[in-house]
Amino acid sequence: MHRLTLTIMACLLSCLALTAQEERERFVSDLMAKMTVEEKIGQLNLMPGSSFSTGEQKDSPLLQLAAEGKLGAVLNMSGEKDLRLLQDAANRKSRLGIPVMAGLDVIHGYETVFPIPLAMSCSWDMEAIEQSARIAAKEATADGICWTFSPMVDIALDARWGRIAEGSGEDPFLGGCIAEAMVRGYQGNFSEQNMMACVKHYALYGAAEAGRDYNTVDMSRIRMFNQYFPPYKAAAKAGAGSFMTSFNIVDYLPATANRWLLDYVLRKGWGWKGFIVTDYGAIDEIAAHGLGNLSKASAMALKAGTDMDMCSGGFIKTLTQSLDEGKITLQDIDTACKRVLEAKYRLGLFHNPYRFLDSKRRSTDIFTPEHRRFARQMAAKTFVLLKNDGNILPLKPQGRIALIGPMAHNRANMAGTWAPMARRSEIVSLKEAMEQRLEDKAHIDYAQGCNFTGDPVLQADGGAWIAAPWKNPDTLLVEAISAAEKADMIICAMGEESEMSGESHCRASLEIFDAQQRLLEQLLKLGKPIVLLNFAGRPTVMTWEQNHIPAIMNVWFGGSEASDAICDVLFGEAVPSGKLTVSMPQATGQEPLYYNQLPTGRPVGENAQRFRLYKSNYLDVRNDPLYPFGYGLSYTTFDYSDITLEGRTATVRVSNTGNYDADEIVQLYIHDVEASISRPVKELKGFKRIHLAKGESTQVSFTITDDMLSFYNQELEYVLEPGDFEIMIGPDSSMKNLKKATLSITD
Repeated sequence: MHRLTLTIMACLLSCLALTAQEERERFVSDLMAKMTVEEKIGQLNLMPGSSFSTGEQKDSPLLQLAAEGKLGAVLNMSGEKDLRLLQDAANRKSRLGIPVMAGLDVIHGYETVFPIPLAMSCSWDMEAIEQSARIAAKEATADGICWTFSPMVDIALDARWGRIAEGSGEDPFLGGCIAEAMVRGYQGNFSEQNMMACVKHYALYGAAEAGRDYNTVDMSRIRMFNQYFPPYKAAAKAGAGSFMTSFNIVDYLPATANRWLLDYVLRKGWGWKGFIVTDYGAIDEIAAHGLGNLSKASAMALKAGTDMDMCSGGFIKTLTQSLDEGKITLQDIDTACKRVLEAKYRLGLFHNPYRFLDSKRRSTDIFTPEHRRFARQMAAKTFVLLKNDGNILPLKPQGRIALIGPMAHNRANMAGTWAPMARRSEIVSLKEAMEQRLEDKAHIDYAQGCNFTGDPVLQADGGAWIAAPWKNPDTLLVEAISAAEKADMIICAMGEESEMSGESHCRASLEIFDAQQRLLEQLLKLGKPIVLLNFAGRPTVMTWEQNHIPAIMNVWFGGSEASDAICDVLFGEAVPSGKLTVSMPQATGQEPLYYNQLPTGRPVGENAQRFRLYKSNYLDVRNDPLYPFGYGLSYTTFDYSDITLEGRTATVRVSNTGNYDADEIVQLYIHDVEASISRPVKELKGFKRIHLAKGESTQVSFTITDDMLSFYNQELEYVLEPGDFEIMIGPDSSMKNLKKATLSITD
């Protein structure tokens, strides 16, 4: 007994001497030494939970795979009962008891739903964004989920692309800041309340041609490194546990089978150590790109650096034969298996396979009052006030208000796209929230007014995606006019339906739908003040609205607490502070439209009012956006002093010159005046969200670092070239609103 005790103590002391990484590597190495080839390939297999419908389905193919050690992970399956059955099969019935990871698209919250990611980016509030991810992780892990397919960090320049709703807009610097915040929030220190992040879609998915989902992508590597890669790199440097490949090609190879992209850039170039999973069925789709059948595609993907196959079944069906035929090596399989097992180790699943299956947490950690309060505050920060002629907003809680539009009494759409776990029955509509807010103070007259579109049979895959029942438009219009005629003020809740954006929901036209414009035209004839609340999952064309409606606020899709948050801002309990992270076009034909464009040899100045022959412009619309990147009004006003430049520190004094305490987002842009390659006309390189009481002033300073001035040159070298740099600070990216100074770098 004495000798055994000494042996155990020696082992413990040996383990204590190891670093966490060394301990993980030793554990995984010892485990893999016991595994068969089939078991190793099984760890690379990710299957959908749809094949396991209820906890009573004991003979489910999913359970059988888990019991045979041929299931690495499952997606779109949640709930303690079903996941416990699955984990039992893996832990107690398989030969080695290797646990299964459970993944889900937790995109902007779990049951407490936050604003869609594009909206959250408009808060420019990194602490709040990180906290939203932390809460999402806490709720999801209380329901058995330990892996989220988020954040989506794709740069998106084309508003026609439906998945622009899932990302952080058009800017690589801001996108990188948000990517880091989301990874930190999800993963934390990998406690039982944290889950592993999966950065997607690597890479360039947001550059799909014509703004059409799954479409091809083609661009130079210089553009990749300077404009599209920064958010992916930031997420990798933040320690994201996994990456997801994109559907598109990169340099004419599908991303899933692109060794340069996965191995050379991500792993060797950025030093990233996690595992790579495909998007849904991506290996099977390699054949559609013309590169071979499932067997060949699977071998290509594995050798390129893809570690886990999501739902195509290619790895588990073909890799054994490919190994026998010499198309892949055992080292290829071992490398991928090791990465997956190390991820499970980091999640603590080997120490406790049931770590995320604590049934008690469901009643204490999900959809709590604290989480809902934060979601409400977060939503209010994302709304962007686009126009407020005559200071119509904020509204006084008095008189008679007509609330009109297809989003006015619509619970189903408030959460937005990609909110599968939302408690929609507990989400209140705008009408319900407003009636509660204004009880005994003002009277609300509600009317739907119109359908989302004038077409009752718009369908996707044979199923109608318009959530609200389509009603007779003439009847709806009569009801709306009747309500508006009695009112002192009209609030119109219009725009997109939530599923008009998101995956596979792209639009060729971004203008207001005919049915909604017809309603607005009739309401305008009444001569009463109108406030337009624009619900959208993307930048939409609002040129007609800008020319006719006195007050416009973009409210996106604000999540579980959207309606109360809208009321908070409408009635002045919160001051709008959101700033656009996308350029909003004057016409769809301007897309793709973005502020950090490269110069042209025949430029037209910003805000040029007329067509100029032999210049780079349109016949029928100005080049500039209707609302520029970084734009957003407030109920107060802010004044910016000129820039004081001391060495590399640029300072402005910002003053709140209005009548409300409010937040302002101070933005720093830099232009490299002369370089070895063409450089953007301006690039965001810093921002600060500040709070000023009315009448208060403060100095805001930015230190200009080497990194802010550097770029990838023609040889893809990251360089800082001496010369002049234009430093610009202001409330948005429009040149007319930016203060300017010149910084000279001589060495």
